[in-house]
Amino acid sequence: MNLVDLLQRNAHKFADRPFLSHGGQGVTYAQAAQAAARATGLMQSWGIAKGDRVAIMSLNTPAFVYAFFGAQLAGAAVVPINHKLAAPEVDYILAHSEAKLFLFDGALAPVAQTLAFAGRKASLDSAAPGYEHFAALLAGAPQPQAVQVSDQDLAEILYTSGTTGKPKGCLHTQQTVVMAGITGAMVMKMDSQDRLLMAMPIWHSSPLNNWFMGAFYVGASIVLLREYHPLEFLRAVQDEKCTIYFGAPISYLAPLQMVPNFAEFDLSSMRCWIYGGGPIAADVAKKLMAAYQSDRFYQVYGMTEAGPTGTTLFPDEQIAYAGSIGRTALPGADIKVVTGEGAEAKPGETGEIWVKADSMMKGYLKDPAASQAAFSEGWYKTGDVARLDQDGYLFIVDRTKDMIITGGENVYSKEVEDALAAHPQVMEAAVIGRPHAEWGETVVALVVPAKDAGLSEEALKEHLAGRLAKYKIPREFKLVEALPHTPTGKIMKYKLREDI
Repeated sequence: MNLVDLLQRNAHKFADRPFLSHGGQGVTYAQAAQAAARATGLMQSWGIAKGDRVAIMSLNTPAFVYAFFGAQLAGAAVVPINHKLAAPEVDYILAHSEAKLFLFDGALAPVAQTLAFAGRKASLDSAAPGYEHFAALLAGAPQPQAVQVSDQDLAEILYTSGTTGKPKGCLHTQQTVVMAGITGAMVMKMDSQDRLLMAMPIWHSSPLNNWFMGAFYVGASIVLLREYHPLEFLRAVQDEKCTIYFGAPISYLAPLQMVPNFAEFDLSSMRCWIYGGGPIAADVAKKLMAAYQSDRFYQVYGMTEAGPTGTTLFPDEQIAYAGSIGRTALPGADIKVVTGEGAEAKPGETGEIWVKADSMMKGYLKDPAASQAAFSEGWYKTGDVARLDQDGYLFIVDRTKDMIITGGENVYSKEVEDALAAHPQVMEAAVIGRPHAEWGETVVALVVPAKDAGLSEEALKEHLAGRLAKYKIPREFKLVEALPHTPTGKIMKYKLREDI
């Protein structure tokens, strides 16, 4: 099974069924398939052929969907790009993936204009001065040329940073993407009557592969909210009668704080409130259940490399096992916790989480050494360290990859540390995550300034602004005289965490 087969089958089986809803406008499965075919013809007229890479940096719009499936029909792999990234970060992904075409949301033209990327650029949903307008050109696109697409052909290159700070490209085939969607559909028991609200960024691996693809697989309807906003989120659930939603914990808490008439919204249509990117404490879970008048909350845990696929903490476990990621792997996957001695952990022990999944990536792009190091006899070593309780539930206690998760976004400390080190008045820097009730974690930087530098927090923020996405920039800076080191010179971050 591959995405091209699914698109064509759905266009036949669910021709007149609503597929996309955006800004009050509806698109059927047949109409979406036709738009995707026109997108294929347009891309082929621009020289896109099987095996090429098409990068897409977009918010949640129908144009993203048409471009995504248009590239699949052409046999090209899609490279979804975080729309919050700064130009140097985007340029790295474009160069590393060897993208031939860069499609960007019209609102992101200021970033597109500063890129060093020499390939073809076009704006997606709205016009951008000086660029071809993808959406406007679809109507007159030439007929697409048929391309044979197999299950093992490359479908996506999903970028996720590693411990070195350099983003890695996870290679996902047609089959692994479909399997990630099937897993999402199975665990939430999706069917064609469901209405999925997509308010989190569609380019993220879980919204795209688990939930969008899951809904697509069963012929459900998908409501696209261009960008998350607490009030618009509530309106979409109520007005569109949505039944499934996935978001970071902050997306549930923000409406309670920012929408005074929250209680007036009718959210009763929702049957699955899914959250990921960090746990929710028992008291917060009780607060959300009372406010949303629902006990149908699910926490999901996974990683981009695995599709993502991992575990789920189900509704009846939210309070009793708050903070856990669950105890069993999802359908099509297996999970175990491996101690430092290489044995499988027993209740009460701690070790690294290893995962096997039908939706597992084939490896990292252009990085055979990292690909080999990531696996052991078919098991993917997540880098997440977890403790098993007496009932077999997993509680993450640390990350071997030193990653911070804030508001559902991954921030890798070394990437931020390297950017800080580029400041001429910074001698040394360490970046850590501090627990935060709403965001999961918040990014904190401890900086040792050069002697008599007169360094300020404002100067550091200004320095990082053009180098990193906004969410990666520390919320708090601490100027210190020195950082604690081991005898071999490594910074003892556990001591820093104890002191903040």
